[in-house]
Amino acid sequence: MGMIRWTAPSHEKPRSITILGSTGSVGQSTADIVDRDPESYNVEALVAGNSVEGLADQARRLRARLAVVANPQRYRALKDALAGTSIEAAAGPEAVVEAASRPADWVMAAIVGFAGLESTLVAARRGAMVALANKEALVCAGRLMMEAVEQSGGMLLPVDSEHNAIFQVFEASQRHAIDRLVLTGSGGPFRDWSLEEMASATPEQALAHPNWDMGPKISIDSATMMNKGLEFIEANLLFGLPPEQIEIVIHRQSVIHSMVAYRDGSVLAQLGTPDMRVPISHALGWPARIDGPAARLDFTDLAPLTFERPDSSRFPSLRLAREALVLGGFAPIVLNAANEVAVAAFLARRIGFLDIARIVEDVLAASSAPTAPVESLQQVHAADLEARGRAEEAIRRHSLTN
Repeated sequence: MGMIRWTAPSHEKPRSITILGSTGSVGQSTADIVDRDPESYNVEALVAGNSVEGLADQARRLRARLAVVANPQRYRALKDALAGTSIEAAAGPEAVVEAASRPADWVMAAIVGFAGLESTLVAARRGAMVALANKEALVCAGRLMMEAVEQSGGMLLPVDSEHNAIFQVFEASQRHAIDRLVLTGSGGPFRDWSLEEMASATPEQALAHPNWDMGPKISIDSATMMNKGLEFIEANLLFGLPPEQIEIVIHRQSVIHSMVAYRDGSVLAQLGTPDMRVPISHALGWPARIDGPAARLDFTDLAPLTFERPDSSRFPSLRLAREALVLGGFAPIVLNAANEVAVAAFLARRIGFLDIARIVEDVLAASSAPTAPVESLQQVHAADLEARGRAEEAIRRHSLTN
């Protein structure tokens, strides 16, 4: 069985919404769409990590009821920035979770990394329509997330361009007739680099994505293609197809965002400009279609569309993600935690670019994480913490030998 519910809860305009991660790339794109049609939305809460100025500006423009900054040391600055308004200010991890528990119909889950897990799960458990832009929440706690949605009567709407594309062309009633899912990826900035060149790549070069404008962590994941590996795990959870029916191809132009191939030979694809406001608009209006601000495709002006297989020797993250999915249990948690630590170390210039995947592989190989199903959020946190410690040890060993 596929894991997405395909029927939407009824709603009336204006739609009540919360944006978790409102000052990040996806959050800003969501706020931009809302700001263009303010009468259609009531903003319950906005949550940011540290950016008080950006958060306060959004809260004022969108007339939010609550603004939360995750860093508790930034509370006074937020309170001052919202002086003279009726907007409630709060700070700290508990306030982030409380914001997710507020009665918004629709919640954008766009806090990057493992940090977004708990608030996303809280929104799912109370039956919200969760627009999921956080890969790690599903990778690390997929079973918990899906059970929460099923038990609460809520819904997950995939916002990543690849899963949103599949969602748009996935015929749920014809699941038995699906041959495979095809996830597309640009290949990132190093798709034509040799291993020798990649070994000396700088953070600045890795952050220079050829097609998309994303935050630092996601940009590095794109350069290693770990983002595709995480999406591979997500696709298995969201659509209920086994690993052997999920394929990854490099599509340099980022025009076709993913495809569903059926057993009669038909292939349905979703196309659009490489602008996150396309999938966000789809999720924000679903099940209706709303006006979106993204540029329209001009088919007469498109370059030729090309497809190629990813080079597993240059992008071992794809293999590691597949192995973690097959192992199951706690392995995806270990994969994600080690990757987050390694990416941060690369951005801090503590390790080289190719060392990211090496660190992840070492931690996966050394992990004693059980293959039994994950039963609780406490288990997720414990496995994540242990894997992060192992990754830091691996980075220190690497530093001593280089």
